[in-house]
Amino acid sequence: MKLWSDSFADGDPIPSRCAFGKHHPDTHVQLCENRNPHLAWSDLPEDTRSLVIICHDPDVPSRGDDVNQEGKTVPLALPRVDFFHWLLVDLDPGRSQVAEGEFAAGVVPRGKDGPHGPFGTRHGRNDYTGWFAGDPDMKGDYFGYDGPCPPWNDERLHRYVFTVYALNVPQAPTKGIFNGAELRDAIDPHIVGEASITGTYHIYPDAKPAT
Repeated sequence: MKLWSDSFADGDPIPSRCAFGKHHPDTHVQLCENRNPHLAWSDLPEDTRSLVIICHDPDVPSRGDDVNQEGKTVPLALPRVDFFHWLLVDLDPGRSQVAEGEFAAGVVPRGKDGPHGPFGTRHGRNDYTGWFAGDPDMKGDYFGYDGPCPPWNDERLHRYVFTVYALNVPQAPTKGIFNGAELRDAIDPHIVGEASITGTYHIYPDAKPAT
């Protein structure tokens, strides 16, 4: 399988129009257009019956003590964990791409509707659900794509891995509301092909890649 994007090149920065937030000199963060990036694929295995798209950030701080705290930074060397930004299942294998902004455009306080998505798809619940759980103005179930918004004081440049999976079943074996870990476990026995590309993003002006 091959995967590419017209929104950004593999290994390059993701444009702010595909992000949830960007740097602001006074308030630290400014909300963005939050458009899902364009993705296109080819060379699907012959036994492909549905497609899954997962976007995750493997560079999220494992502890929140210093996150977005004035006068502090999140250390570059702090251990990191996964944060899921997009879980899309039951995509028709007859498609060869998703257009930029086709599945998400704009920040929706309390989250976009789900799990049912357009074109017979389903969306999992992304990890902004947990991130905003304590915010009375933003808390809710966040379905679909919500783009990058790493901590504004994080010393690490974050990576965003977009993976398209080809499955040998017409629907992903998930029911109801599901998260990233549950989806990965459910589709693992049914994957017949996959391809990934990675984009980078930061809000902290002096962010650096992990060594």
